[in-house]
Amino acid sequence: MSAEIQIKDTVTNNNVVLFMKGTKSMPQCGFSSRVAGVLNFMSVDFADVNVLADDEIRQGIKDYSDWPTIPQLYVKGEFVGGCDIITEMMLSGELDTLFTDNGVAFDKDAADKIREANA
Repeated sequence: MSAEIQIKDTVTNNNVVLFMKGTKSMPQCGFSSRVAGVLNFMSVDFADVNVLADDEIRQGIKDYSDWPTIPQLYVKGEFVGGCDIITEMMLSGELDTLFTDNGVAFDKDAADKIREANA
């Protein structure tokens, strides 16, 4: 199966997917750690794809999204962004809205605590 087909299947068959360096329980870069940390703290159920485990997926996800960096977050099959965008969306409340609009369960109190800690 080609990397493109694997990627498409993954983003289509999971409500939330994070393509990252490492795993959600053991991130291998600071940017991946930040996004996985936010999702984990908010109790979002997400699939993690370790791009370090497969060079074809690592390059394939960049081609698929036309986005040059990792991590990359997808919600309901749509590319949302990388670390900076997810951080901005978290702090502004846009990430809450995105999850709510797409029926993705998350801990609103945890999201509020993140914003409070970063105010």
